[in-house]
Amino acid sequence: MTWFKKEKKKITAQKRALPGDVWAKCEDCGEIVYREKLAENFNVCLKCGHHFRIDPDGYAELLLDRSLEEEYDSDLMSVDPLRFVGPTAYAERYERALRKVGRKEAVLTGRGRVDGLEVEFGVMDFRFIGGSMGSVVGEKIARAAERALKSERPLIMVSASGGARMMEGVLSLMQMAKTSSALGRLHRSRVPYFSILTNPTTGGVTASFAMLGDVIIAEPGALIGFAGPRVIEQTIGQELPDGFQRAEFLLEHGMVDMVVPRPELKPTVSKLLRHMVDGQSG
Repeated sequence: MTWFKKEKKKITAQKRALPGDVWAKCEDCGEIVYREKLAENFNVCLKCGHHFRIDPDGYAELLLDRSLEEEYDSDLMSVDPLRFVGPTAYAERYERALRKVGRKEAVLTGRGRVDGLEVEFGVMDFRFIGGSMGSVVGEKIARAAERALKSERPLIMVSASGGARMMEGVLSLMQMAKTSSALGRLHRSRVPYFSILTNPTTGGVTASFAMLGDVIIAEPGALIGFAGPRVIEQTIGQELPDGFQRAEFLLEHGMVDMVVPRPELKPTVSKLLRHMVDGQSG
């Protein structure tokens, strides 16, 4: 009899569709972070202080008063001198990077201001073939140094790179000498050069312009080194200490001048710039 039976009603709940980019998981502590709160904290984990990777535009907005006032050499593009073929074909990887990043190379250079003081500025893009330094990256950085020399404006470079772009062979390795030579002329003219190392800064970039700054600043926890830990252990036949090649280890051993959390980066750079520029003018 229907008097003693309770009909089961079907409950249909509509799931709210949330955008996939609302939350982010911290690579260090595993905390699930609300992206809006993360952005308010300069893309630094609110729980453990892990520094999420940000793109070149993010660093331009972070360090400069109004981002870049003028971008330079944006049309320069690499060629394929060795004509790699197969699944690792350089031309195909380059095209994929172009579509992914929307820029033609792994470094952004231009002119801006830090608290009103004009500077030449460059920042590498790890999304573009691992931020590797090929012939165009080296050329753009060398040109940035030459502009700084001519205008007597301080140069700020933000590095994020896996090293030299080996698909360009010896042309890639030559960029180490080119950038170092340009920065040497800058140094002799006493024009300040600030090098900011982010995670990761490795390979030929570390072995050249990244470690030539008058002031070398690293973000907390950044991986910084030339060769990987496994290669070093095999070469020297010893086990490496904990934290080897991290920013704090390098600070302790005199390889970098300071480790600065991202929220304090612009005030620190501004203070050092004023000290160095005013000291020279006086």
